[in-house]
Amino acid sequence: MATEVKVPTLGESVTEATVGELLKQVGDAVAVDEPIVSLETDKVAVEAPSPVAGVIKEFKIAEGDTVEVDAVIAIIEEGAAPAAKGDEAGRAQEEREDGQEKREDTTAPSPAPAASSDSSQTLSPAVRRAVLENGVDPSTIKGTGKDGRLTKEDVIAAAQSKKDGAKGDSATPAPASPASAPAAGERREERVKMTRMRQTIAKRLKGAQDNAALLTTFNDCDMSAVIEAREKYKEVFAKKHDIKLGFMGFFAKAACLALKDVPSVNAYIEGEEIVYHDYVDISVAVSAPNGLVVPVIRNAQDKGFARIEKDIADFGKRAKDGTLTMDDMKGGTFTISNGGVFGSLMSTPIINPPQSAVLGLHRIEDRAVVVDGEIVIRPMMYIALSYDHRLIDGREAVTALKIIKEAIEDPTRMLIDL
Repeated sequence: MATEVKVPTLGESVTEATVGELLKQVGDAVAVDEPIVSLETDKVAVEAPSPVAGVIKEFKIAEGDTVEVDAVIAIIEEGAAPAAKGDEAGRAQEEREDGQEKREDTTAPSPAPAASSDSSQTLSPAVRRAVLENGVDPSTIKGTGKDGRLTKEDVIAAAQSKKDGAKGDSATPAPASPASAPAAGERREERVKMTRMRQTIAKRLKGAQDNAALLTTFNDCDMSAVIEAREKYKEVFAKKHDIKLGFMGFFAKAACLALKDVPSVNAYIEGEEIVYHDYVDISVAVSAPNGLVVPVIRNAQDKGFARIEKDIADFGKRAKDGTLTMDDMKGGTFTISNGGVFGSLMSTPIINPPQSAVLGLHRIEDRAVVVDGEIVIRPMMYIALSYDHRLIDGREAVTALKIIKEAIEDPTRMLIDL
């Protein structure tokens, strides 16, 4: 019996998506609830699972297509995969090829195939294309995608590692792939359609610049106290809470203090009204395979360090796996973006509409500073607060950033609410 696979519900107010990847091919066997298609919405990637066990008979869509909720994307023929003709023919062909190879050379061992037919069938088109272009063996690469699936980034990383290894070992140079190696002096271009998520990110960021009066104020923090606290309590903290004590917990709690004292930084403009909040929902910028996403730590003002660190770790893992939901990113009254993990020294972050402010964190580096009239070396971090000047005055923005700076340099303030 044939069963239709339809586009699942994508979230509140989301009616369509773009087909990202076909995770299976026609003729592949699938289990119940096994993902067969990856769909990209404005904010997250959603996988469409098979409702039954069977064999994929037909796909009604292709990569890059725009589909609406409840649209039919595939037909599944229920039951076990037919193994007779296709498998027997394949085995017969393999036997003939093996026999031919043995007749041609009875002494030399046969080279291992680049990739088995089974493994190639499980690769998505994008990954298969990357494998062919880079000339790597997918069976030797460990996948980092959902359920251990191979991603395009895995293939590219493996190809680069192979090249680096070849450079370091001149005795055994790796043969160049004629298909992937460009001719000397050749210049190539590649055009790739923007994903729906990337298109949405572009529109929202450009919209923020067009509609808000953006301004950024800077300060710097001496991270000595936070580093000392982490070093002193990291083992006890990890043992008690089963999570590492990171920097984001400190900045999230410091931000809660600042937003309580300067409520306009935690507000936003809606029409001709200003919406204030008596709670702090912090959007945390997290890198996902398809772009930057901002899941929300809700009621951060009521949460302790351990709960905040666990929420952030969970968001990071699910962003990498592609399992964040629309609800995870709904709302948010203030954003923290940590460019320091990528080595950024200073930046002017863009607000996340309709929010009115974003805190940018940067890398920590030892710098010479003056303390009590003496030049000393301290681990310093530049921090930046970008804000909508229509709502937040310069005095308020500077005050909020100064409160965050003081809380980080003297973490006791967070305990006694100063």
